[in-house]
Order: sequence, then structure tokens, then C-alpha cells
Amino acid sequence: MTAVTTTEDIFDRLVDFVRRELIGAEEEAETAELDATTPLLQLGILNSMNTARLLSFIRTELGVAVSPVYITGTHFKDLGAITALVLDLANAS
Repeated sequence: MTAVTTTEDIFDRLVDFVRRELIGAEEEAETAELDATTPLLQLGILNSMNTARLLSFIRTELGVAVSPVYITGTHFKDLGAITALVLDLANAS
């Protein structure tokens, strides 16, 4: 586990995880264009299984536990929202 440091660090690590673990095929992941507003829910990248995998990554690799109350479409709609949530929760603890 590595402590959360900056917004940019959190965002970069989330993008890397989504590309490698949630998008799938290596060629697709390398060329996938992800930015802070890519609609993860709308595109089907985040479904129930992938959300669970992402939550596990956030807990183990970023050191932030996300309470079920925060697992909403608003907080998980895109990487910008997820980054903001992780940073807020990290700063609150």
C-alpha cells in the first residue's frame, strides 16, 4: 500500500488501473483515451464487478476505504469524481 499524495498521483494511478484491469485487451488498454470526464458508467467500464475491483484497488493500493454510502453514480461517474472522492476521504482520515 502506498499513501495517497497528490490529486495528480491519484488520477494517474486510477487511469493506469482502469486501463490495465478494467478495459481488457492489452492493445485496447494502451490506446484507450481516458481523461477526467470519460463517462465510466455510461460506457459500461464500471459495472458491479469492476466497481468492486476498483474499490479493492483504492483500499489496498491507495490506502483509502470507501464507505458504501459513497458508492453512488455521482462519485463514480468518471475518473475526476473518483479522484476527488479518494482525495477527500484521504484528507478526512
